Amino acid sequence: MLTLAVANRAETFERMADPLAERGIEVRHVPVSERTLSLTGERPWSPDEFDVGFVYPGRMIEGGAAEAMLDVPWLNGRDAVLTSRNKAGVIARLDRADVPVPETTLVSNPVDEADLIDAFERFDPPVVVKPTSTTRGVGVAKATDLDSFLGVVDYLDLVHDFRATGDKSFLVQEYLPDARDYRAMVLDGEFVGAVERRLPEDALAAGQWKHNVHRGAEATGVDLPDEWRRLAERVAAEVNIPFVGVDLLVSDGRVVVSETNARPTIDAETKYEPGFYDQLAASIRDRGEIE
Repeated sequence: MLTLAVANRAETFERMADPLAERGIEVRHVPVSERTLSLTGERPWSPDEFDVGFVYPGRMIEGGAAEAMLDVPWLNGRDAVLTSRNKAGVIARLDRADVPVPETTLVSNPVDEADLIDAFERFDPPVVVKPTSTTRGVGVAKATDLDSFLGVVDYLDLVHDFRATGDKSFLVQEYLPDARDYRAMVLDGEFVGAVERRLPEDALAAGQWKHNVHRGAEATGVDLPDEWRRLAERVAAEVNIPFVGVDLLVSDGRVVVSETNARPTIDAETKYEPGFYDQLAASIRDRGEIE
C-alpha cells in the first residue's frame, strides 16, 4: 500500500482519505503552515514514512522544509505551484497560445501616475485590480472610475512599502458583467469534473461580485459543454500542470480563462466524473513508480 502525504487543508484530506484507502493508498495529513515545525532533532515526519506527495505546499518556505523532510515525488510539484500562482505569467502564456483570456495589463510598481492613467484608460470601466499571487479572491478589487482606481493603487503602494514585500506588481483586467464562474478540473490532461461557483441571490443583490467559495459562494457540480472541457484540457497542457483547476468566466456568450489553480481543493465526489478516484489513484501510483 502506498502512503500519500497531503499538505492541503483538512477538508481536502478528509474528502480523499476513504476513497483512496479503498484503492490501496493510505492518506496521511502533513500540515506545514500555521504551526511550528522542528527542523532538527526529532522531526514530525521522516522520508521512510511516505511514498508520494499530493501537491506541494503553497508557501515556498514551508514547502522547502516539507520537501526536505518528506523526500517524495509530488503529483503537483514546486514548479507546478509556482507556475499557477503567477497569474501574470499564466495570462501571458495562454494569450500567446491563442487561449481566450480577459484583457489584462501588468503593473510593476513603482510607476508614474501618468502610466497608471494610461493603463486605466485602455479599458471600459469598471476594471478589476488583482494581486498577481494571492488566492481565494484576497485583495481583488473593482474600480468603477479613475479616482477609485488610483485610490486602490495608493493602498497597494502602502502595502508594498514594507521592505519585506518583494512582489510589488498587480494586474488590471477588464470586468466581465454578470459573469458565471466555473472551475473545470483536469487530471493528467483529461477533464474530470467541474463546479459552478455562485453567490446567493441576496449577496448578489447587495452588490457582491466575487464568486469565491471562501467569500460565501456555493459550488455546485455541473456538466460542461464539450467545447469548454476541451478548453480546460488545452490550458492544462499549456501550463504543464498534472492536476489543475481551470477557472472559466462566461459573460455575454464569451468564455475566457481567468486563472489556474495547482493546489485545488478536493470537492465532494459527486462533483466529478465517474471514475475520478480511479484516475487519481492511478496517477498517484505512477508518481511513486517514477521515483
